[in-house]
Amino acid sequence: QVQLVESGGGSVQAGGSLRLSCAGSGYAYSNYCMGWFREAPGKERDRVAFIGRDSSTLYADFVKGRFTISRDNAKNTLYLQMNSLKTEDTAMYYCATDPDPVSLWSGSPHYWGQGTQVTVSS
Repeated sequence: QVQLVESGGGSVQAGGSLRLSCAGSGYAYSNYCMGWFREAPGKERDRVAFIGRDSSTLYADFVKGRFTISRDNAKNTLYLQMNSLKTEDTAMYYCATDPDPVSLWSGSPHYWGQGTQVTVSS
């Protein structure tokens, strides 16, 4: 059974930093693409960042230069380092995984975590 468990969310002032983690289990972690999405109240879920099996990365324009996605295959853990946070980054952040990168980046991965809340205040 695939499980994804996020942690690391919280409240921070604008300009601050947070690091999200997502621990995966129940699947061949290193063979799967992984990504972060976010959903703010009243808005659609947005893709944030993606990391392939070969650790290649893709970022949404609104996080480029501020967020860094990484993975530790030895620990089955995905990370999102978020720097220079803005109030508009406030959202529930979800990690997701799928062996198919197209399914992941299109927003239709097979597996989702439960989410972790990030709140950025001015």
